[in-house]
Amino acid sequence: MITIIDYGSGNLRSIKNALKKVGGQVKITKDKKQIEKAETILLPGVGAFGKAMKNLKSYKNAIIKHIEDDKPFLGICLGLQLLLTKSEESPNIQGLNIIPGEVIRIPPLGKVPHMGWNQLNITNNCPILEGLEDEYFYFVHSYYAKPIKENVIVATTDYHIEMAAVLWKNNIFATQFHPEKSGKAGLKMLKNFIEFSK
Repeated sequence: MITIIDYGSGNLRSIKNALKKVGGQVKITKDKKQIEKAETILLPGVGAFGKAMKNLKSYKNAIIKHIEDDKPFLGICLGLQLLLTKSEESPNIQGLNIIPGEVIRIPPLGKVPHMGWNQLNITNNCPILEGLEDEYFYFVHSYYAKPIKENVIVATTDYHIEMAAVLWKNNIFATQFHPEKSGKAGLKMLKNFIEFSK
């Protein structure tokens, strides 16, 4: 069972439908006790870093404990950025600090936010990216993750600069793109995550 945290910062129905389409058992909940017992957690996210962290405050310890217990975790879009230490978007707000690093604004070399389809450059083998070499995924973001340890970056995308697109550390996976909006490639990625989580 994949538990999607409903903390007021994500389009939950579309990701739930995408997971169910590829055979996932899914529930959406605000209930802290259910999140504490979750086998697998999915953290979605749209909007501002600071507001999201404020909304996530009561779930923070449960998320950290889940990850420390080596249970599968997937962060999507802002859900990836919240894993880092801090963000230029909300300078006085600390992130989950699970992956040390900073979230920084995309330089205005093109339109910001970066919105649309971009090709993935897979830099390291990763279970959720199997069979997805050179595929295109759908991005909507104005900030990108810059982890201190670059070995957690397993895929990048190019939008005037090279940016982290997928992070992986042990049981933690996170994508800057929206798999639920990325057609067949996104569904394949979600199916890979389900297989990993079994």
